[in-house]
Amino acid sequence: MDEQRLLRQGMTISVRTRRDVVVVDPARFMAAARAAYRDLHPGVSEEEAADNVVDVYDAVHVLLDRLGRLAPDAPETLIGRGGPLPGHRVLDRPDGLSPAGELQEIVLDDPMALQDYGCFLPEDPFALPPG
Repeated sequence: MDEQRLLRQGMTISVRTRRDVVVVDPARFMAAARAAYRDLHPGVSEEEAADNVVDVYDAVHVLLDRLGRLAPDAPETLIGRGGPLPGHRVLDRPDGLSPAGELQEIVLDDPMALQDYGCFLPEDPFALPPG
């Protein structure tokens, strides 16, 4: 077995994940995000939700806070392992999103775990370690 793969105390294991979605209906996407905001904040009116979820970043953050993923009900489709053909979009989802692939990479022995940076993260926290 490769020495790099041997488990040892102090080893850092990083899992880098990319999940893509394509917005096929911006109005449905924003409506889903505002509904998620109202689920997170019971008693908030539709107008207040609209005032608090005004752009794509707000929408993405609230959906991640509420659901953990942008399209949590989508089947996991790793690129190159089945799934829709390139360019094919799902048009009828109620959230206005078309899941567009997922990749994961396991990286061993990053020199520092994210926690060890404190509040000053590296310029690119997703960069692969040297070597």
